[in-house]
Amino acid sequence: MLLAAGLGTRMRPLTEEIPKPLLPVGGRPLIDCALDRLAAAGVLEVVVNGHWQAERLAAHLERRAGPPCTMVRREAELLDTGGAVAAALAERALGPEPFFVVNGDVLWLDGPHPALARIAETFDPARHDALLLVHRTCQVQGEVGDGDFMVDPMGKVRWRKERELVPYVYAGIQLAGPGLFRDAPKGRFGMGLLWSRAIEAGRLAAIVHDGLWFHLSRPADLVEAESSIDARETGKSR
Repeated sequence: MLLAAGLGTRMRPLTEEIPKPLLPVGGRPLIDCALDRLAAAGVLEVVVNGHWQAERLAAHLERRAGPPCTMVRREAELLDTGGAVAAALAERALGPEPFFVVNGDVLWLDGPHPALARIAETFDPARHDALLLVHRTCQVQGEVGDGDFMVDPMGKVRWRKERELVPYVYAGIQLAGPGLFRDAPKGRFGMGLLWSRAIEAGRLAAIVHDGLWFHLSRPADLVEAESSIDARETGKSR
């Protein structure tokens, strides 16, 4: 599932008439970058939730050539990250097997081994309700606050404590089993609610991204991302 329903308020004025996942980086919409990575990982079908400018989002996906096949699930009211996936599961838009959940505005470059393949190879449904991709806060350009998680050498996750600075931020990609959403509330709620429950049960884990990851919150972040990608590909800085 690809999450694309947010309002993108911090990215205004760029998102006043266009959903954030359609913003281009290097001439390519963010959502296409994510879908290309999913296709390369062997994903054949993706549910995309839409709210703000959902018709424009759907029109773009209809014009997109190649895999994966996409289905837009329109939300009359925003359900947030957890509520959106739970609703798709309740409608059986997602199957009974583990599935990726990817933020529609995430942009990453793979390291030595593709991130999605690493997640799939590490995920163990006997031990994990969800496996998160995290990135080192010290390697992120842009504001990430005090980070999100501590991750021990075995991949076990805990939330940042009050006034604590932690080294890892959620990178907007996870592989989740349907069990993560068992007895989930109806309506709007964030994924953090389910992660906290999984942490208590010892069933939330993470792996650290070994490539580049970009925090795209404000218009200036898009410029920084394009500059970094250009420098990596050409060896020249702007």
